[in-house]
Parts: sequence; structure tokens; C-alpha cells
Amino acid sequence: MNTTIGEKDVSTTVLLNASREQVFEAWINPDQLAQWWGPRGFRNTFEVFEPKPDGDWKFVMHGPDGTDYDNHNVFREVRPNERIVIEHLHFPPFKLTGSFEDEGGCTRLTFYQEFATKEVFDQVKSYCIEGNQQNLERLQDLLAKLHA
Repeated sequence: MNTTIGEKDVSTTVLLNASREQVFEAWINPDQLAQWWGPRGFRNTFEVFEPKPDGDWKFVMHGPDGTDYDNHNVFREVRPNERIVIEHLHFPPFKLTGSFEDEGGCTRLTFYQEFATKEVFDQVKSYCIEGNQQNLERLQDLLAKLHA
């Protein structure tokens, strides 16, 4: 896993032992997505999930300490097996791009998160970077379990 941190963005790249189709499915299948989205110890309850351009994704992320975090995202772009762009409308405001590249039958996933401002990123940087890495580790674990 390789992470690059910018002034108001963070990009993490990971090589997943799964096809682009399998990785894309893990992003658009709500049963799979709910299992890996978020840092370790978090779980999700999806209320609305419309993985299409301008489709809503409303959910509650349940923290390990019992705290609930309401989330509202809008899918801005959905290109099967290539790319997904999500805009997060609650605090902290950001745009997330997932890009899927074939690499010898595996998938190189780039998880790029750009925040609205440097100030917003500065507020969340202390937990965001590690959280993203844990998120992608959970995706790796799910794919390994599903496609062993």
C-alpha cells in the first residue's frame, strides 16, 4: 500500500488480488460494500443506495464505541470496472475517486480523496489517512474471502 499526502488531498494505491470486475462489484454491491466501508471496527446501515450518476447513497456508519455517523454521498461518476467518483456532502466535504487498473489479472486500486479546502483536510488528517488504509485492508480481506 502506498500513500501520498498533498495539501488538501490523500491518495492511497493498493494492488488487490482480484479482477477489476470483482473489485468494482465490491463497490456497487451494497451487501459487499457494507462489509468493508470504513475503518476497522465500524459497520454500516444503508438507507438509500443508488450507484449511478447523481444517485444518492445515504447511510449510517456505526463506530466501535457506539457513536453513529450520518453520511450522505452522491455518485458523480460510475464507469463499470474503471472508475467511481463520489461526493461526500456531510462534514468533512470531499470528493472520492476510486480508479481500477488491470495489472496481470490483479487490480491496482487508487483511492483518491480531495477535500474542499486545506483547512478541512487539516481538521481530519490525523484520522483520515489511517482510516483510509484500514478501509482498503478491509476490502482486501473481503475480496480474499469471496474469491479464494
